[in-house]
Amino acid sequence: MPVLTTENINQAIINASYEVRGRLVARAGEIEKEGFENRPYKEIIYCNIGNPQNLGQQPISFVRSVLACLTQPKLLESNVFPKDVIERAKEIKKELPCGNLGGYSHSQGLRFIRQHVAEFIEKRDGIKTDPDNIYLGNGASDCISKVLNVLIRDKKDGIMVHIPQYPLYSAAITLFGGSRVDVNMDFKKGFALTVEELERAYKDAVSKNITPRALVVINPGNPTGCVLKYDNMKEIVQFCMDKNLVLLADEVYQSNIYKENPFISFKKVVHDMKLEDKLELFSFHSVSKGFLGECGRRGGYMEISPAINKDVKAQIYKLFSISLCANLDGQIVVDVMVKPPKEGDESYEEYKKERDAILASLKRRSETLVEAFNSIEGVQCNPAEGAMYCYPRITISQKAVDEAKKRNLKPDTFYCLELLESTGICCVPGSGFGNELESDNSFYFRTTFLPAEDKLKEAAEKFRTFHSEFMKKYPMQ
Repeated sequence: MPVLTTENINQAIINASYEVRGRLVARAGEIEKEGFENRPYKEIIYCNIGNPQNLGQQPISFVRSVLACLTQPKLLESNVFPKDVIERAKEIKKELPCGNLGGYSHSQGLRFIRQHVAEFIEKRDGIKTDPDNIYLGNGASDCISKVLNVLIRDKKDGIMVHIPQYPLYSAAITLFGGSRVDVNMDFKKGFALTVEELERAYKDAVSKNITPRALVVINPGNPTGCVLKYDNMKEIVQFCMDKNLVLLADEVYQSNIYKENPFISFKKVVHDMKLEDKLELFSFHSVSKGFLGECGRRGGYMEISPAINKDVKAQIYKLFSISLCANLDGQIVVDVMVKPPKEGDESYEEYKKERDAILASLKRRSETLVEAFNSIEGVQCNPAEGAMYCYPRITISQKAVDEAKKRNLKPDTFYCLELLESTGICCVPGSGFGNELESDNSFYFRTTFLPAEDKLKEAAEKFRTFHSEFMKKYPMQ
């Protein structure tokens, strides 16, 4: 008999779910192994996760050039790279613990990078920022998991999370033994996060003997693509104050804005309300999104507000120290993200051209996909104001729902599996983000708009054809 079985390992791991790399992706991998000889497509289009470079986005040259010089210092003496790349790499090299990337850094991350992050936040928000309140992690996910670990003591501790939500939160809450408190966003109101729904969710949790400890807000939204308005953010902050909640602001898509509604940080809102010494706020950012798309570098940061108790802050530092430090490549990409080439630098024009081209293309792709969805009968999709995703709402027949039940599948999973098998398009069912089938047989799924523009248009047409055939096979009565 094996020592470890699924019955005797930590059951929190069994119960945790992470559908953006779940059943659909596993099946996509099987299809690739089986081959495409007998299929009407020749590749899988992975629209399941915000992974830009895997879908063809090119790296920003300045980022990779600086990293190259630090990875192989001999390049610092060459004429391969522009002058400002060499200067920047030499500046960073001086600050590295052993003069190269081979040593551990301070547990919170390299001090000079944390200083640059503080300057970035001050420039963004107009608010003085203390680098000692900045922590560099292996991506924002690393920082988020640590904060949830600090917050959750047992099953009676609730973390309020808007639905739909990014499944990192539901998975981590399960792993740490807490309870997820669902706050439903309203599709018809552009996925607004209303005070009325916050109050309902809070009261419901308390009635179940759960103590809400924190509220998670992802802005710009994942998976919804919505961008919160300033007045709504003030309402959320006031709610957290009134209910004595910690606020976790996931702001990793702050550079991905495609409509007129601008990104505003929760730090700025809290500051404007003169609550920076009262509201306990954690804010997160990452190099994986925006226009860098450096997911594999695993770089991110969090800022903790001055309201966090100094003794708790010491425990957070200890938690970061246990894993020694974030990887140095990721830390350096954070540095380049918050301190890019400036006008007049030799690399500036190339950097600006690459950045603007990526963001303009993302905007076009978002509009292409939203327009395509809304042109199909039975499909509705809110505009993608930000982030990297569309989150369409689809109404299907009872016959389709019944067929899903026969196959022991949720209706949205059934639909997405049929889409994958027919077209090679891999998406994530809305149930993976907490959305279940609605009373009128409506459900959601998330797709990125990261594939190249020509491939995205092709995928949109494939989806149109598939949906038409699906509705013929399972017609409305």
